[in-house]
Amino acid sequence: MSRFSFRHTPAAPAQPAAPEHPASTLTSQPLATPAPQPPPTPPVVRNAQTPPPSDSMLDVRLKLHSKLIDELDLSKLDKLEDGQMRREVRNLVADFAKTERLALNTNELDALGASVFDEMVGLGPIEPLLGDDSIADILINGPFQVYVERRGELELSGVRFRDNDHLLRIVNRIVSGVGRRIDESSPMVDARLADGSRVNAAIAPITLDGAVVSIRKFSKKPFDLDRLVQFGAMPACAAEFLHGAVKARTSTVISGGTGSGKTTLLNALSKAIGEKERVITIEDAAELQMQQPHVVRMETRPPNIEGKGEIRQRELVKNALRMRPDRVILGEVRGEEAFDMLQAMNTGHEGSMATIHANTPRDAITRLEQMVAMSGMKLPAESIRGQIASAVGLIVQAMRLSDGKRKVTSITEITGMEGNVVQMQEIFAFHRTHTDADGNVHGEFRASGLRPRCLDEMLRRGIKYDTANFDPGKALT
Repeated sequence: MSRFSFRHTPAAPAQPAAPEHPASTLTSQPLATPAPQPPPTPPVVRNAQTPPPSDSMLDVRLKLHSKLIDELDLSKLDKLEDGQMRREVRNLVADFAKTERLALNTNELDALGASVFDEMVGLGPIEPLLGDDSIADILINGPFQVYVERRGELELSGVRFRDNDHLLRIVNRIVSGVGRRIDESSPMVDARLADGSRVNAAIAPITLDGAVVSIRKFSKKPFDLDRLVQFGAMPACAAEFLHGAVKARTSTVISGGTGSGKTTLLNALSKAIGEKERVITIEDAAELQMQQPHVVRMETRPPNIEGKGEIRQRELVKNALRMRPDRVILGEVRGEEAFDMLQAMNTGHEGSMATIHANTPRDAITRLEQMVAMSGMKLPAESIRGQIASAVGLIVQAMRLSDGKRKVTSITEITGMEGNVVQMQEIFAFHRTHTDADGNVHGEFRASGLRPRCLDEMLRRGIKYDTANFDPGKALT
């Protein structure tokens, strides 16, 4: 007998089914040998996707979920461990299937029990996608279209939601778990899952075909520079140089477009930080995977329903400087906090790191200059560029190529100012040679032949590096 207790008396004789309420997400057609039903009608909107044919097992799952929520003693549910809870739910599913005369074998019962459990305490239909290590991104375009990215390529999955209300219920479960909200007055939100995966969601009125959700999955095994070398993101000599530069407290900015691997690269570089250093991370939605024992993590907070209580990255950066950090790491610089970041790098917090959206190292300098101007500090352009030149040591450019592979395409050093121009020199670069018939991009890494200035500091700190890697004219491995 199940350890759950039920609050309801035995079911009364069957009554004619009441018409389904159009806003309901958990009720459906009768469960016993369901007859073919027309697909749910999507909202009447421009460019709306036509829903796929109705999935009878999806209807069964949602109906069963509704029944269990109505009848279970949830106070006992909360006290059970995950494995025990799954077994209890599976037993109840088996009883329900027998009562409803559903012809299901053992494997089908197990699958139905797992999916009902996911509806109750997980994220419903996308739980299997979250457990698939081959998937890097989950992109939900309304209730009937879910794409995934595998090995840099997008593909349409077979996952779907019953309707937009079903999808909205999952979205609200995600955002409420991190103390955030999403509704018509605040239709966009950044959040994270329990495992650290990054989530962005948008709903009506700014989306026309239902809720849109983008999930960047959290790697269970953090990437290090060795793994990036194995995947061909950069040659070993370039990875060794970056590791030594970070260890020698060279302030580094990682530049790249969306999905180019900036955060992955930042996580990998952070392993060069010493275990005795105090590191403070600042993010909009916490996703960095620091490996050091002494890490303080801080996260921004959006305004409440009254428009108050917002805490921005700039305020966190200012506060971090009062917390005796050795290094400050910003998950992404996107606004006025750039000024405070440069101040930190120029006032004894060398070795700090950040990411920025830009297509080239020179564009990254321009964007930093624009962001400093957003701070309201009326500084001349020459003064801002001087701060950038003295604060930032290296710019590492990451790119997602046309074949889906992510590579470090440039490692550039900032060497100072000449007149009103920030001077830079490229140390290593990836040169594309051709694209084959299968769409794979081919190329090679080369050294420019210039000796970086930060090499002297590396040598002073006892960090050895083979200077032959800087010789020009040969492909690097």
